[in-house]
Amino acid sequence: MTSTTILLLPGWQNSDPAHWQSRWEALHGDRRVDQHDWMRPLRGDWSARLEEEVLAAPGPVALVAHSLGCILVAAWAAHSRHTAKVRAALLVAPGDLEREDLRQIIPGWAPIIRQPLPFAATLVGASDDPYCDAQRAREMARHWGAGYVDAGRLGHINSESGVGDWPAGRALLDQLLKED
Repeated sequence: MTSTTILLLPGWQNSDPAHWQSRWEALHGDRRVDQHDWMRPLRGDWSARLEEEVLAAPGPVALVAHSLGCILVAAWAAHSRHTAKVRAALLVAPGDLEREDLRQIIPGWAPIIRQPLPFAATLVGASDDPYCDAQRAREMARHWGAGYVDAGRLGHINSESGVGDWPAGRALLDQLLKED
């Protein structure tokens, strides 16, 4: 049986070396989907890169997205013919790109796709995320057909959150893959 390739989908500006996604890449050998332009993300370009990586994987994949990466998963899944290769998705701290301040910084991503994902998913949100109100994160989870996990007061669940290797997040991913 071919093992599952874990594809890491960072958000705007990529994940820095102290970010849990970068740590997972180093610790577990997960594969980062490198985007051509981290500063001016274009939804079509980012979706095309994800499509390339999903197709390049030798077997099934699991998507581990942070922030804008979560919005990417929904956009990609709405258009791809290859979603059957995805076993599951862990969606962490989605950015609310329908908020006016964020729409100005990262244009072209609103409206957020609101259809159910065709694979198992869990969305992890924090009660104090400065880029997405907890209620909005719960709404996204509901629209995407994802389970919701309240991570408490972890901000944007990034380097500044102090989660280190974030073993609780890895356990959520492992659980998703067991349920598949």
